[in-house]
Order: sequence, then structure tokens, then C-alpha cells
Amino acid sequence: MSLDAQLGLDLGRFALHDVALRVADGETVALVGPNGAGKTTALRAIAGLASIDEGRIRLDDSVLDDPATGAWIPAERRSVGVVFQDLLLFPHLSAVENVAFGLRARGARKREAGRIATEWLERLGLAAVVSARPRSLSGGQAQRVALARALAVEPRLLLLDEPLTALDVSTRPEVRRDLARHLDAFTGGALIVTHDPFEAMALADRIVVLEDGRVTQEGTPNEVRERPRTRYVADVAGVNLYRGTAGADGLALDHGGRLVSAQRLDGPAFAVIHPRAVALHRREPEGTPRNVWRGVVRHVDPEGERARVHVDAPVPVTAEVTAAALADLDLAEGATVWASVKATEVTLYPA
Repeated sequence: MSLDAQLGLDLGRFALHDVALRVADGETVALVGPNGAGKTTALRAIAGLASIDEGRIRLDDSVLDDPATGAWIPAERRSVGVVFQDLLLFPHLSAVENVAFGLRARGARKREAGRIATEWLERLGLAAVVSARPRSLSGGQAQRVALARALAVEPRLLLLDEPLTALDVSTRPEVRRDLARHLDAFTGGALIVTHDPFEAMALADRIVVLEDGRVTQEGTPNEVRERPRTRYVADVAGVNLYRGTAGADGLALDHGGRLVSAQRLDGPAFAVIHPRAVALHRREPEGTPRNVWRGVVRHVDPEGERARVHVDAPVPVTAEVTAAALADLDLAEGATVWASVKATEVTLYPA
């Protein structure tokens, strides 16, 4: 085990309530959640830039912070490398001097620090910009310099705060692939803070969802995507999520209404319906769909060649349709529609 942390911290607007974070050697964990959820607060506590009020932070065999015993190791003595959201490269120093800075701060001699820094820049494909200053670097190059600086001190844990946010859209995919490759080669643990679900899915072995300072879900990217447990996670995954009590005749929803599913389950449960499984009609549909509701189009969100249509009905639902279907059905705001979903398209799982 690399990191084992239990975080309790109250900074007023930003608080953490018994947040458990564990990162194993060779594992990359993404901490995701909406703005203000406490993600960066958690990262700062682990890095030693904020002290916790309760709980404990342990890295391998070292206790970094434990209010109960008074244990505290300052940031500069923690075996932790950090890549900050705005990178924080020193503008007056060259790339190699920026990377060497952390080594010098930890006692390395100037010549040795320069040698190690140069090796890391070469390893990350930056041999041509060793002497360049940050203002002359591209966004991708600057991000890799910041990563080299964090890795040069050979940390046991790597923390990355929104590592790709500052990059433009054209650069981000390439740098994401590059970062994924380096994370795969890193033998310690890595914790990434991000609000970008695609970034989390692409980079992480496991995802921890933080909402209002509390962990609401964790699991592999597939587990989180396929079985969301909160509205935020469902929105991120782009699916319809319902909660209720399952029985022989389907799912009785907490807020009224019912879903019929081909699955059988008993007790508290969630139901997921993918928007692509929702069919929209201007007249009551014929045939065999088990779930049919009359509703009103509340708003339409175009997304390239497709659109998401949000329908206010006894069971509110979002459908995904083609641009052609949107035009053919004249699905404008305020239109009366029928929504239908086959029972086989309703996925149930325990709450």
C-alpha cells in the first residue's frame, strides 16, 4: 500500500467529511466531483499544504499527519511529487533549472541536480528545450516540465491537480496519451484530481467520486459508468438514473411512478436507462413497449449529429435522437410527446 488516508477537515466553504483515500503502488486513482466538492482540498492535505482536523494520512510506513498523536511531516519532507493546476514553473528559470529546483531543495548538489534534471527532461522528450524558459514553451511542453520536476525527486506518491486543464483542445489528447504512458511506468501511486470524466476514464485504474466533501461512489471506470449511484455520476455518464424499491412487477420509484424491467430484483434498487434506448413519438405508440409516458419537451441540447431531448413526464426521461429525427418529429420546446422504453432496456442493480 502506498497511500492510506482518512481525511477530516473544515475550512468553512471547503470541508472533508471522513474521506477515505487509498492508492496502491502502481495504481492511478482519479478523484472526481463537481466544483467545490473538496477535491483540491484533499490533495493539499495529502501534499502537506493543509493540516487535517481529524483522521490520519499514512504513506507506506510513515505517518504524515495525525492530529490525535500530533504527528506531522512538513511538505518538503514528504515523499510526494505534485503537479499543480497552473504548473507553477518559475518564469526566470530554464526548464532544467525548474526541474532541478526540487532536488536542490532536498539537499542535492547543483551539479548532481542538473544531471538528474537533464536526464528526466530527455526521458520525457524535452531534450531540445532544456535551456528554454517557460514563456517559450508550448502548453504540452510546460506540462511535461512540471511532471519532470515532480518525478525527479523520486516520490512514492504523485499528485496531479487538473493536469490537462490549461491545455488547448488540440493539444490535450496527445498530452493525455503521453501522461498515461508515464503513469503506467511510474512504480509509486498516483492520485489525479479532475472534474473531467473523460480524463478520469482515460487515465485512472480506479475512480473516487467526491460530492459535498463526502465520497459517494468508487470503483473501476466501468463500474462507475455502468452503475452510477448519484445524480452527478449519472449526468457524467450521460444516463437516466432512478431509485426506488424493486419487486416482482418492476421498480416503484421513490418520487412516484413505476418502471417495468425484464430483470428481477427485490429491495432498494437503482435503475439505469441509456438515452439511446428511449424512443420518442408524437402519437401514443403501438406495439409492445412496457414503459410508455406522455410528456412535454422541456429543452433540447444539440450535440453534433445527435441531440438530447429532455422530457417532463410522470417518469422524467432524457432521450438521445438523431438530428434527422429531431427535425422529422418537430421536437421543439413545449411539444407534446410520448416516450417509450422496452423492459429489456431498464437495468436494475441494488441500491
